[in-house]
Amino acid sequence: MEGIEALAGLIPIRFHLQKIAKRSLIYPFKLLDNHILKNLLNNDPPQSKSNNSHNIGSLTNCQRFLTKEYIVDSSIKSHGIFLSFSPLDPEFSPGHRIVDKFSNCFSVNKREENQNKLWSQELDKMVLCCSSDSLSALIVTDTSIKNDIATFISYIHSFNQPIVKTVHHTFFVTSTEAELFAIRCSFNQACSIDNISKIVIVTDSIHTAKRIFDCDSHSYQIYSATILRELHLFFSSHESNTIEFWECPSKLR
Repeated sequence: MEGIEALAGLIPIRFHLQKIAKRSLIYPFKLLDNHILKNLLNNDPPQSKSNNSHNIGSLTNCQRFLTKEYIVDSSIKSHGIFLSFSPLDPEFSPGHRIVDKFSNCFSVNKREENQNKLWSQELDKMVLCCSSDSLSALIVTDTSIKNDIATFISYIHSFNQPIVKTVHHTFFVTSTEAELFAIRCSFNQACSIDNISKIVIVTDSIHTAKRIFDCDSHSYQIYSATILRELHLFFSSHESNTIEFWECPSKLR
């Protein structure tokens, strides 16, 4: 069935249902400004105390947690809406894929089994080399999910510059989505640094990082496409640019 859908140019039914569900969350935000739903969806704190204030911004944290209504759910999930799924995204077309054009610009460094001490020394050596190289940018990312709230943290360091720490929070995402979003934001910041030709990213989820280059249809393809666009811009600036992925298990942190 999946082969027939691919030949017909149709997206898998599960992705189609996800698209419909996420689009339904957009409808309230397309209403007129004076519509009553727009007032309810207002997440800003009330300007003045009013006995009739029912907008989301007037709810306390406890009330937000206890309220299980469509309006609150729509307001929360609207911040996680992404572009519609595209089965024919150019980033995944044969001949245009980043693995076709820049396959020799990537390297993945993984820890061998029961080699924690030696691997820790290799990581230390790599960090020292990056810190002393004016053309390198070092990225360290980590994510955690607790009570349906995901936290992404990334540290970016380049030669003779202060470390930049970035923290993001969001609701109702999987650990894979959280990891890919953290990598996406980190690449975006690192690519904006002038005169950088090498980016090294340290993560405890190498298998998730590899999903960036997975050209098959999967539910995280929109994240992969966004990251690949960032990398295309990075490589187009200079052909000798490189990307390195390093695994750092949580036990070594």
